[in-house]
Amino acid sequence: MDPAAVRKRLSTVLKRAGCKRLRFHDLRHTFATASLEHGMDAKTLSTIIGHVSSSTTLNIYAHVTDEMQRTAAAKIDRGIVKSEAAQEVDTAPRNPPPSIFQPYKGQRRKPGTGCVSQINDHLWEGRYSPVINGKRMARNVYTKTETECEKKLAELIREMKAEIAAGKKQTKQESAAS
Repeated sequence: MDPAAVRKRLSTVLKRAGCKRLRFHDLRHTFATASLEHGMDAKTLSTIIGHVSSSTTLNIYAHVTDEMQRTAAAKIDRGIVKSEAAQEVDTAPRNPPPSIFQPYKGQRRKPGTGCVSQINDHLWEGRYSPVINGKRMARNVYTKTETECEKKLAELIREMKAEIAAGKKQTKQESAAS
């Protein structure tokens, strides 16, 4: 379409709507301001408009509206009210809330004990990974229950410790024979 035809069409639409004269480029400013007012982030807006830098969009195309100022003032008020309420709560004597502590089995236990973790609602993993000659030797067991996992892990640890001891014994014998 010819740019002059687009301008003429815009002029006709504005006259029928009873609006003042407006350049086509003014619509970019209106779009930018309305987009920010309705929550679009500046980086996305600058990409849509075709700017390399979002600072161009914010400094030239975006305008602060009364609604934006009211929204900002309301946010500041809510922040102040929360701050004042928090101060009042801090000065008033408080009873501690009832404890909701639940023990958590972490990913680490004492050295030589392995760890048990729940993978999903029907699978538990037991892991034992001792360091032997500077290398980590990891082995896992998988079961459907925590109790079963604990038992299999204990068995795995016994087996691995026996293997480690046998390996050390063999190394000593080989070094003594040399």
